[in-house]
Amino acid sequence: MKRFLTSGSIYGKLMLLVGILVSVPLLVLPFYRAETKYTLAFLAPAAFSIIIGFIIIALTYTRNYDSNDSEWHTPVQKGSIPVMFAWCYGIILGAVPFVIGNQLGIVCALFESVSGWTTTGLSVVSDVMAMPRIFLLHRSFMQCSGGLGFILMMVMFVQNKQVMNLYSAEGHADMIRPNLRRTARVIFGIYCGFHVIGITMYRVFGMELFDAICHTMAALSTAGFTTQASSIGAYDSFPIELITTVLMLIGASNFAVLFLLAELKMKQVFKVTEMRFMLGLVAVFVPLSVFSLFISTDLNVLSSLRQALFGVVTTFSTTGFSTMDYSLWPPFALGLVMLLMIIGGSSGSTAGGIKLSRAYFVLRITHENIRKRFSPARKVSAPGYYTVRGRAAIDDSLIADTFGFIACYLGLFVIGSLLLTLTSGYSLFDTMYEFASAFGTVGISNGLTGAGQNAATLLILMVGMLLGRLEIFIVFIGIASSMKLLLYRKQKTR
Repeated sequence: MKRFLTSGSIYGKLMLLVGILVSVPLLVLPFYRAETKYTLAFLAPAAFSIIIGFIIIALTYTRNYDSNDSEWHTPVQKGSIPVMFAWCYGIILGAVPFVIGNQLGIVCALFESVSGWTTTGLSVVSDVMAMPRIFLLHRSFMQCSGGLGFILMMVMFVQNKQVMNLYSAEGHADMIRPNLRRTARVIFGIYCGFHVIGITMYRVFGMELFDAICHTMAALSTAGFTTQASSIGAYDSFPIELITTVLMLIGASNFAVLFLLAELKMKQVFKVTEMRFMLGLVAVFVPLSVFSLFISTDLNVLSSLRQALFGVVTTFSTTGFSTMDYSLWPPFALGLVMLLMIIGGSSGSTAGGIKLSRAYFVLRITHENIRKRFSPARKVSAPGYYTVRGRAAIDDSLIADTFGFIACYLGLFVIGSLLLTLTSGYSLFDTMYEFASAFGTVGISNGLTGAGQNAATLLILMVGMLLGRLEIFIVFIGIASSMKLLLYRKQKTR
């Protein structure tokens, strides 16, 4: 069996994995027997994917897929195609239960699936309270799995020379252990451990077990799907809000940092630049939001602080939970929220956005550039930053990569926002806000997203969510590489 899974087509393995993941919500049926009528909605797509995956592996397991010719590709190009396949296939298969179960139409089902796997949390479900529990669990589990990523989960069981390219292509940066499989298992163990802690804490403070499971999945994956119409605000509980805030901060942190946290190496944790920058953002944006809410709404200082703290963390962590209607926030506070949506969480975390590290590099490089103009010509500086491995230099290559990504991100943000104004009829500020939420995989909506929205608008938001989760370049490289591979094989058959 080990050889069977180690060899063979990577696509068959991915189909097998996605089929297993889609079948997980069936575990809820013994507890909610009235929902057994939805068994086929999950069993049919899951069984299809598992069977086809096994057949593909069986037909190809004797072949060596690590020694493919390299005339047409680089390692990044080679890894991008299976990654794109995994996400696109997962999105399609994840949408099927909603359609078979008569919960959503095809376009809305695809939207809900994209939002789930990409850990965004935007929803087109009109009445989440009326949705069967099995579908609520399906939404939450898609977020939980999407936070880890298809490739990382596959690496825990299967490893060959190609998976390192896939692991990097999916957006994972740090190696916690020298061995890739051990790294994946450590990350999975940390993830599961925090899930147990989160569910337990929610239960202690009165949340029902099913809701505790779903909200823990959503908070740690920085996603935002909820089982309540008013999200976390439905509980009107400061302890629950505080637990959610901590879980969101954990989800927005680099997995390597979480490993240090699990080992109680607090000194090393707070030495990491991204962690210090994250806490700095909270220290700056919370008081600004408190001030804005206090002078522009009828909230008192303590209520403003409570709303601001939760709102800031849920936004930059790209989770998207809410404790009040964000449309009631004053324009200044909404502007802060939009900025935090664009910044996002830590690299190597489940959060989206530009990422804290890149935002820090921009500020640090700008600061160094200004200081250079006031310093003696002969003075030489070597700016750096701290990772879990120690100090690293901010060199020319890092600067070029950072500004290249941010320029591409902001360009697509503008294009996506303008396209939404054409298709939705909303104002530019509203479309910028909504697209920032989708592109940053945040999930906070100003009312633009809904079941009644047209297909073109939902499609633009879906593209934004996928680009945001896979950090843009992998999507472009995957599309270009697929076309290049088709041309290469066509020429080879002549």
